[in-house]
Amino acid sequence: MNSSALLYLAGEWGAGAVHPTAIIADGAEIGAGTRVGPYSVIGPHVRLCRDNIVGPHVVLAGTTSIGDRNQIYQFASVGAPPQDLKWRGETAGLVIGSDNIIREYVTIQPGVGPDAATRLGHGNLLMASTHIGHDCQIGDGNCFSNCATLAGHVAVGDHVNFGGLSAVHQFARIGDHAFLGGGAMVAQDIPPFCLAQGDRAALIGINEIGLRRHGFADDDIRALRWAFRRIFRGEGVRADRIAAARNELGTCPSVCALIGFIVESTRGVAPARALRSLTESEASADNSG
Repeated sequence: MNSSALLYLAGEWGAGAVHPTAIIADGAEIGAGTRVGPYSVIGPHVRLCRDNIVGPHVVLAGTTSIGDRNQIYQFASVGAPPQDLKWRGETAGLVIGSDNIIREYVTIQPGVGPDAATRLGHGNLLMASTHIGHDCQIGDGNCFSNCATLAGHVAVGDHVNFGGLSAVHQFARIGDHAFLGGGAMVAQDIPPFCLAQGDRAALIGINEIGLRRHGFADDDIRALRWAFRRIFRGEGVRADRIAAARNELGTCPSVCALIGFIVESTRGVAPARALRSLTESEASADNSG
Protein backbone atom coordinates (compact mmCIF):
# COMPACT_ATOMS: atom_id res chain seq x y z
CA MET A 1 0.00 0.00 0.00
CA ASN A 2 1.17 3.53 -0.73
CA SER A 3 2.45 5.04 2.52
CA SER A 4 1.86 8.63 1.37
CA ALA A 5 -1.75 7.77 0.56
CA LEU A 6 -2.08 6.22 4.01
CA LEU A 7 -0.77 9.35 5.69
CA TYR A 8 -3.07 11.58 3.66
CA LEU A 9 -6.09 9.44 4.37
CA ALA A 10 -5.40 8.87 8.05
CA GLY A 11 -4.29 12.37 8.93
CA GLU A 12 -2.08 12.91 11.95
CA TRP A 13 -4.06 11.22 14.70
CA GLY A 14 -1.90 8.07 14.78
CA ALA A 15 -2.20 4.34 14.21
CA GLY A 16 -5.20 2.64 15.70
CA ALA A 17 -6.91 5.94 16.50
CA VAL A 18 -10.50 7.06 15.96
CA HIS A 19 -10.99 10.76 15.38
CA PRO A 20 -13.14 12.32 18.14
CA THR A 21 -15.75 13.51 15.64
CA ALA A 22 -16.34 10.02 14.21
CA ILE A 23 -19.52 8.24 15.33
CA ILE A 24 -18.99 4.57 16.18
CA ALA A 25 -22.18 2.74 17.17
CA ASP A 26 -22.25 0.34 20.10
CA GLY A 27 -21.62 -3.14 18.76
CA ALA A 28 -19.28 -2.13 15.94
CA GLU A 29 -15.97 -4.01 15.95
CA ILE A 30 -12.81 -2.03 15.15
CA GLY A 31 -9.71 -4.18 14.68
CA ALA A 32 -6.21 -3.42 15.88
CA GLY A 33 -4.39 -0.75 13.90
CA THR A 34 -7.55 0.50 12.16
CA ARG A 35 -7.91 4.28 11.88
CA VAL A 36 -11.19 6.15 11.42
CA GLY A 37 -11.24 9.71 10.11
CA PRO A 38 -13.28 12.77 11.03
CA TYR A 39 -17.07 12.68 10.78
CA SER A 40 -17.25 9.08 9.60
CA VAL A 41 -20.18 6.96 10.76
CA ILE A 42 -19.90 3.23 11.51
CA GLY A 43 -23.04 1.21 12.26
CA PRO A 44 -23.61 -1.35 15.04
CA HIS A 45 -23.26 -4.45 12.83
CA VAL A 46 -20.03 -3.46 11.06
CA ARG A 47 -16.86 -5.46 11.64
CA LEU A 48 -13.51 -3.98 10.59
CA CYS A 49 -10.47 -6.22 10.91
CA ARG A 50 -6.85 -5.08 11.23
CA ASP A 51 -5.02 -2.06 9.83
CA ASN A 52 -7.83 -0.54 7.79
CA ILE A 53 -7.96 3.17 7.06
CA VAL A 54 -11.40 4.78 6.94
CA GLY A 55 -11.14 8.35 5.69
CA PRO A 56 -13.29 11.33 6.64
CA HIS A 57 -17.04 11.43 5.96
CA VAL A 58 -17.34 7.69 5.22
CA VAL A 59 -20.52 5.73 6.03
CA LEU A 60 -20.19 2.03 6.88
CA ALA A 61 -23.61 0.50 7.53
CA GLY A 62 -25.57 -2.76 7.49
CA THR A 63 -24.26 -6.19 8.37
CA THR A 64 -20.85 -5.56 6.86
CA SER A 65 -17.60 -7.46 7.36
CA ILE A 66 -14.36 -5.86 6.13
CA GLY A 67 -10.99 -7.63 6.11
CA ASP A 68 -7.49 -6.24 6.62
CA ARG A 69 -5.57 -3.28 5.15
CA ASN A 70 -8.38 -1.73 3.13
CA GLN A 71 -8.36 1.98 2.26
CA ILE A 72 -11.78 3.62 2.17
CA TYR A 73 -11.73 7.21 0.96
CA GLN A 74 -13.98 10.14 1.82
CA PHE A 75 -17.70 10.09 0.99
CA ALA A 76 -17.84 6.37 0.23
CA SER A 77 -21.06 4.59 1.23
CA VAL A 78 -20.55 0.93 2.09
CA GLY A 79 -23.36 -1.36 3.24
CA ALA A 80 -26.28 1.09 3.07
CA PRO A 81 -29.69 -0.37 2.09
CA PRO A 82 -29.83 -1.75 -1.45
CA GLN A 83 -31.54 0.09 -4.31
CA ASP A 84 -34.03 -2.73 -4.87
CA LEU A 85 -37.80 -2.43 -4.57
CA LYS A 86 -37.97 -6.01 -3.24
CA TRP A 87 -36.01 -5.06 -0.13
CA ARG A 88 -38.26 -4.95 2.93
CA GLY A 89 -35.72 -4.11 5.61
CA GLU A 90 -34.46 -7.64 6.19
CA THR A 91 -30.89 -8.18 7.32
CA ALA A 92 -28.54 -9.04 4.48
CA GLY A 93 -24.79 -9.19 4.27
CA LEU A 94 -21.84 -7.47 2.67
CA VAL A 95 -18.45 -9.20 2.84
CA ILE A 96 -15.30 -7.35 1.76
CA GLY A 97 -11.89 -8.99 1.72
CA SER A 98 -8.46 -7.43 2.25
CA ASP A 99 -6.20 -4.93 0.49
CA ASN A 100 -8.95 -3.18 -1.46
CA ILE A 101 -8.85 0.52 -2.36
CA ILE A 102 -12.29 2.13 -2.32
CA ARG A 103 -12.15 5.67 -3.62
CA GLU A 104 -14.40 8.74 -3.31
CA TYR A 105 -18.19 8.38 -3.71
CA VAL A 106 -18.06 4.61 -4.24
CA THR A 107 -21.29 2.83 -3.30
CA ILE A 108 -21.33 -0.86 -2.37
CA GLN A 109 -24.68 -2.37 -1.41
CA PRO A 110 -25.53 -5.54 0.51
CA GLY A 111 -27.58 -8.48 -0.69
CA VAL A 112 -31.37 -8.66 -0.74
CA GLY A 113 -32.92 -11.42 1.35
CA PRO A 114 -32.10 -13.02 4.71
CA ASP A 115 -29.45 -15.41 3.34
CA ALA A 116 -28.07 -13.15 0.61
CA ALA A 117 -24.77 -11.31 0.53
CA THR A 118 -22.71 -9.11 -1.75
CA ARG A 119 -19.06 -10.16 -1.86
CA LEU A 120 -15.94 -8.26 -2.87
CA GLY A 121 -12.67 -10.20 -2.83
CA HIS A 122 -9.10 -9.04 -2.32
CA GLY A 123 -6.88 -6.45 -3.95
CA ASN A 124 -9.53 -4.65 -5.98
CA LEU A 125 -9.34 -0.98 -7.00
CA LEU A 126 -12.67 0.82 -7.12
CA MET A 127 -12.08 4.28 -8.56
CA ALA A 128 -14.28 7.27 -7.77
CA SER A 129 -18.05 6.88 -8.18
CA THR A 130 -17.99 3.14 -8.87
CA HIS A 131 -21.28 1.45 -7.99
CA ILE A 132 -21.55 -2.20 -6.88
CA GLY A 133 -25.18 -3.29 -6.78
CA HIS A 134 -26.82 -5.76 -4.43
CA ASP A 135 -25.87 -9.45 -4.52
CA CYS A 136 -22.84 -8.95 -6.78
CA GLN A 137 -20.07 -11.53 -6.46
CA ILE A 138 -16.65 -10.07 -7.28
CA GLY A 139 -13.30 -11.85 -7.25
CA ASP A 140 -9.76 -10.56 -6.78
CA GLY A 141 -7.48 -8.04 -8.47
CA ASN A 142 -10.13 -6.21 -10.50
CA CYS A 143 -9.90 -2.58 -11.56
CA PHE A 144 -13.08 -0.48 -11.82
CA SER A 145 -12.41 2.84 -13.53
CA ASN A 146 -14.40 5.95 -12.66
CA CYS A 147 -18.19 5.57 -12.71
CA ALA A 148 -18.14 1.87 -13.58
CA THR A 149 -21.52 0.42 -12.61
CA LEU A 150 -22.69 -3.09 -11.78
CA ALA A 151 -26.41 -3.81 -11.50
CA GLY A 152 -27.65 -6.46 -9.06
CA HIS A 153 -26.48 -10.09 -9.11
CA VAL A 154 -23.52 -9.49 -11.45
CA ALA A 155 -20.70 -12.06 -11.16
CA VAL A 156 -17.15 -10.87 -11.87
CA GLY A 157 -14.08 -13.12 -11.95
CA ASP A 158 -10.49 -12.12 -11.27
CA HIS A 159 -8.25 -9.48 -12.91
CA VAL A 160 -11.01 -7.82 -14.93
CA ASN A 161 -10.61 -4.22 -16.12
CA PHE A 162 -13.70 -2.01 -16.35
CA GLY A 163 -13.32 1.12 -18.46
CA GLY A 164 -14.74 4.41 -17.23
CA LEU A 165 -18.52 4.79 -17.48
CA SER A 166 -18.99 1.11 -18.34
CA ALA A 167 -22.13 -0.61 -17.04
CA VAL A 168 -23.21 -4.23 -16.65
CA HIS A 169 -26.79 -5.55 -16.78
CA GLN A 170 -28.17 -7.50 -13.82
CA PHE A 171 -27.33 -11.23 -13.68
CA ALA A 172 -24.58 -10.90 -16.32
CA ARG A 173 -21.20 -12.56 -15.80
CA ILE A 174 -17.74 -11.19 -16.59
CA GLY A 175 -14.99 -13.80 -16.91
CA ASP A 176 -11.40 -13.71 -15.65
CA HIS A 177 -8.97 -11.34 -17.39
CA ALA A 178 -11.71 -9.70 -19.49
CA PHE A 179 -11.42 -6.05 -20.47
CA LEU A 180 -14.39 -3.71 -20.96
CA GLY A 181 -13.72 -0.57 -22.97
CA GLY A 182 -14.77 2.84 -21.72
CA GLY A 183 -18.51 3.37 -21.97
CA ALA A 184 -19.26 -0.29 -22.68
CA MET A 185 -22.89 -1.22 -22.03
CA VAL A 186 -22.84 -4.92 -21.24
CA ALA A 187 -26.14 -6.76 -21.68
CA GLN A 188 -24.82 -10.34 -21.96
CA ASP A 189 -22.01 -12.45 -20.51
CA ILE A 190 -18.44 -11.52 -21.44
CA PRO A 191 -16.22 -14.63 -21.63
CA PRO A 192 -12.85 -14.79 -19.90
CA PHE A 193 -9.78 -13.38 -21.67
CA CYS A 194 -11.89 -11.27 -24.07
CA LEU A 195 -12.04 -7.59 -25.03
CA ALA A 196 -15.48 -6.03 -25.30
CA GLN A 197 -16.69 -2.54 -26.12
CA GLY A 198 -19.65 -0.57 -27.42
CA ASP A 199 -23.37 -0.28 -26.84
CA ARG A 200 -24.50 -3.07 -26.67
CA ALA A 201 -21.04 -4.43 -25.91
CA ALA A 202 -19.62 -6.83 -28.49
CA LEU A 203 -16.46 -8.92 -28.42
CA ILE A 204 -13.53 -7.72 -30.51
CA GLY A 205 -10.84 -10.25 -29.66
CA ILE A 206 -8.56 -11.57 -26.94
CA ASN A 207 -7.14 -9.31 -24.21
CA GLU A 208 -3.56 -10.05 -25.24
CA ILE A 209 -1.90 -7.15 -23.46
CA GLY A 210 -3.62 -7.97 -20.19
CA LEU A 211 -2.75 -11.66 -20.50
CA ARG A 212 0.93 -10.90 -21.14
CA ARG A 213 1.02 -8.60 -18.12
CA HIS A 214 -0.22 -11.49 -16.01
CA GLY A 215 2.40 -13.90 -17.31
CA PHE A 216 0.42 -15.96 -19.83
CA ALA A 217 2.67 -17.88 -22.21
CA ASP A 218 2.69 -17.00 -25.90
CA ASP A 219 1.44 -20.50 -26.74
CA ASP A 220 -1.61 -20.03 -24.53
CA ILE A 221 -2.37 -16.64 -26.07
CA ARG A 222 -2.09 -18.09 -29.58
CA ALA A 223 -4.40 -20.94 -28.57
CA LEU A 224 -6.97 -18.51 -27.16
CA ARG A 225 -6.76 -16.38 -30.29
CA TRP A 226 -7.38 -19.41 -32.49
CA ALA A 227 -10.25 -20.64 -30.28
CA PHE A 228 -11.87 -17.18 -30.33
CA ARG A 229 -11.80 -17.05 -34.13
CA ARG A 230 -13.09 -20.61 -34.41
CA ILE A 231 -15.96 -20.13 -31.96
CA PHE A 232 -17.06 -16.59 -32.81
CA ARG A 233 -16.08 -16.16 -36.45
CA GLY A 234 -16.20 -19.70 -37.83
CA GLU A 235 -18.87 -21.21 -40.06
CA GLY A 236 -21.71 -23.46 -38.93
CA VAL A 237 -23.70 -23.55 -35.71
CA ARG A 238 -21.98 -22.51 -32.50
CA ALA A 239 -22.26 -25.94 -30.87
CA ASP A 240 -20.24 -27.47 -33.72
CA ARG A 241 -17.69 -24.66 -33.56
CA ILE A 242 -17.26 -25.17 -29.82
CA ALA A 243 -16.82 -28.91 -30.35
CA ALA A 244 -14.15 -28.26 -32.99
CA ALA A 245 -12.26 -25.90 -30.66
CA ARG A 246 -12.45 -28.42 -27.83
CA ASN A 247 -11.17 -31.25 -30.05
CA GLU A 248 -8.35 -29.12 -31.42
CA LEU A 249 -7.15 -27.41 -28.22
CA GLY A 250 -8.86 -29.22 -25.38
CA THR A 251 -5.55 -29.76 -23.60
CA CYS A 252 -5.03 -26.01 -23.09
CA PRO A 253 -6.49 -25.03 -19.66
CA SER A 254 -7.25 -21.48 -20.81
CA VAL A 255 -9.19 -22.68 -23.84
CA CYS A 256 -11.08 -25.13 -21.62
CA ALA A 257 -11.98 -22.25 -19.28
CA LEU A 258 -13.18 -20.15 -22.23
CA ILE A 259 -15.34 -22.97 -23.59
CA GLY A 260 -16.69 -23.90 -20.16
CA PHE A 261 -17.80 -20.32 -19.51
CA ILE A 262 -19.62 -20.14 -22.85
CA VAL A 263 -21.35 -23.50 -22.41
CA GLU A 264 -22.51 -22.63 -18.89
CA SER A 265 -24.01 -19.27 -19.87
CA THR A 266 -27.72 -18.94 -19.20
CA ARG A 267 -28.05 -15.30 -20.15
CA GLY A 268 -26.23 -15.68 -23.45
CA VAL A 269 -22.76 -14.58 -24.49
CA ALA A 270 -22.10 -11.24 -26.16
CA PRO A 271 -21.62 -11.62 -29.92
CA ALA A 272 -18.42 -10.83 -31.76
CA ARG A 273 -18.33 -7.59 -33.68
CA ALA A 274 -18.46 -8.06 -37.44
CA LEU A 275 -15.01 -7.92 -38.98
CA ARG A 276 -16.04 -5.15 -41.37
CA SER A 277 -16.76 -2.86 -38.40
CA LEU A 278 -13.40 -3.37 -36.71
CA THR A 279 -10.76 -0.68 -36.96
CA GLU A 280 -7.60 -1.48 -38.89
CA SER A 281 -5.62 -2.14 -35.68
CA GLU A 282 -8.40 -4.33 -34.21
CA ALA A 283 -8.68 -6.37 -37.40
CA SER A 284 -4.91 -6.82 -37.50
CA ALA A 285 -4.93 -8.14 -33.93
CA ASP A 286 -7.84 -10.45 -34.69
CA ASN A 287 -6.09 -11.97 -37.70
CA SER A 288 -2.51 -12.11 -36.37
CA GLY A 289 -0.96 -15.53 -36.02
